[in-house]
Formats: sequence, structure tokens, C-alpha cells
Amino acid sequence: MRLASRALCGAAGAGWRESFPLGGRDVARWFPGHMAKGLKKMQSSLKLVDCIIEVHDARIPLSGRNPLFQETLGLKPHMLVLNKMDLADLKEQQVKKIIQHLEGEGLKNVVFTNCVRDENIKQIIPMVRGLVESSYRYHRGESLEYCAMVIGIPNVGKSSLINALRRQHLRKGKATRVGGEPGITRAVMSRIQVCERPLMFLLDTPGVLAPRIESVEMGLKLALCGTVLDHLVGEETLADYLLYTLNRHQLFGYVQHYGLAAACDDIAGVLKQVAVRLGKTQKVKVLTGTGDVNVIQPNYPAAARDFLRTFRSGLLGPVMLDRDVLQRPPLAHP
Repeated sequence: MRLASRALCGAAGAGWRESFPLGGRDVARWFPGHMAKGLKKMQSSLKLVDCIIEVHDARIPLSGRNPLFQETLGLKPHMLVLNKMDLADLKEQQVKKIIQHLEGEGLKNVVFTNCVRDENIKQIIPMVRGLVESSYRYHRGESLEYCAMVIGIPNVGKSSLINALRRQHLRKGKATRVGGEPGITRAVMSRIQVCERPLMFLLDTPGVLAPRIESVEMGLKLALCGTVLDHLVGEETLADYLLYTLNRHQLFGYVQHYGLAAACDDIAGVLKQVAVRLGKTQKVKVLTGTGDVNVIQPNYPAAARDFLRTFRSGLLGPVMLDRDVLQRPPLAHP
């Protein structure tokens, strides 16, 4: 179904939407509940590990983290790696707010990383070692090796983190597959060595989403970050939410990237211009009073896919999708 045109193109800030229409969307359909099995496997492997390394997307530092991780795996020392920092708007004030909110949730060990460029990767091993050495090692006795379990929702970079640690500490290549779509790692794997001194192993795990998403808007944020397959939400719906977000944050990099005449709040208008510029058009037969006529039409789904792909690769600039959540006061310390 074609998205309704709002014809709000022109001067930046003129008539931007104050909210995104959320009604009637079935969030449960976007997040299939097949992940309980993975969580059970993680629980059964807990006796083998000394520490939990949770990986999440730095663009949504507070949204979408699975609360069951803390509930079911919370006996072990826990650190949070906020990955894809290169794609996130992390101004100094933003980082302070993120840390304050996370400390309110009881998380004091937080590292921002970019696993593609190995940024801040060297902080991980010493932090894990410190956490383990300052805690009681349940069922692990006097074992001289360290073992950590890497957990998180889909497509946040768990496997990329393991590979980055191997590059840094062992000078070795990939040990585990990575990909731009959720669901690449499907089972708890055997232990993977990531360091010689200290001797450290990691367990890779499948992405496990929360059993219930708090709101439709949180679901859209998660989907924008690629934690579910785009077609479950709808590529044009996601593209519309992306446009709404970029305009609200006054991030107009898409105008320059696609050579548009001006910033615009009408997704149909933007996708039409994107499709024409990229040559993503298609011939469609239209029945008229004088017979069939071939009409060239923009390929809206193809344009939406390109818009989303361009955003996710960072070409439209860094963004903080949790800006609204960060404006709320942080929770009190437990």
C-alpha cells in the first residue's frame, strides 16, 4: 500500500511531524518468539563461564536490551559493550547521560567499541580479567583460564567482537561468521580462544530478543538497527520512520547524498526522487480508455531498501535513536 503523501518539502524544520503514526501495528509479528531455546542453552552453559559480555548497539544504548539476560544470567559478573560507536552520535554530553542511565540500572562496566576498526577492543580483556578476579568463580575452582559468554540481541556485533579480539590478541583471522542480517549465529558454539596471556576463551551465542517489546516505537528503533528482517516490518514503513527521525534530529545528510532539491517530510516524495536518481524504475501497464499504456513508475521498495542500507552504513551521518529516552532523568541506583 502506497504511503500517503504529505507534501511537506521545503525549508528545513517547516512542518516536520511531531510524532510518528504508530496505531494498529502488530509488533509481536515483527519479533517471532523462537528464541527461548537459545536462552535455555545459555543458562545450561553458565557453569562453564566466569563472566558475561553483553553486546548492544550504541545507537540504542537503552532500548531493546533483553531484561531476561540480567534475570537469568545475572549471577555472573556482567559488562556491556556498546558496539557500532562509529554509527552513533556520541557527543560528550550524550555519553555522560548514557553512563548515568546504565549505572541506574546497576551496570557500571561499559565500553564503547567499533569492531570493524578495532576501536577500544584492547579494553575488553583487562576488564573481563578484573571482573573475574574480584568475584567468586562459581563452580570454576582454581582454573587458570578465563571463559566469558558473549550475549546480546541479533545483529549487534557479537561475532564481530570475537573476531576483533582474536585479531588484537592472537593475530588470527575470523573464528565465527558475521553478517549484516539478524540470525547468522544460530546455536551456542564451542569455546573460541581470543587471548594467550591471560588464556581466555569466549562462547558465541545466538541473538535473543526480549519476549515482549515495550512499544511500537522501540520496535521501529530496533528494526532500523537491523535486529529483525526488514520485510517483517515493511521496508517503506521503516524508511518513513527513518525519514521522520532524521528530520526531527535535523540530520539532513540524505539531501546531499541523494542530490535532493530540499529536505522533505514526505516519504513518497523522497523515495520517488531516490528511485529516479538511482535508475530504480519499472514499466507498468496502465489500462486507459484507449487501451494499455506503458508508464514508467518509481520502484518504491527498491528505493526504500537503498535508503535503509545507506543509513546503516553510516553514509547519512551518526545518529542517536535513544535521544528521547536520554532526556528522561536516570533511575536511582538500586
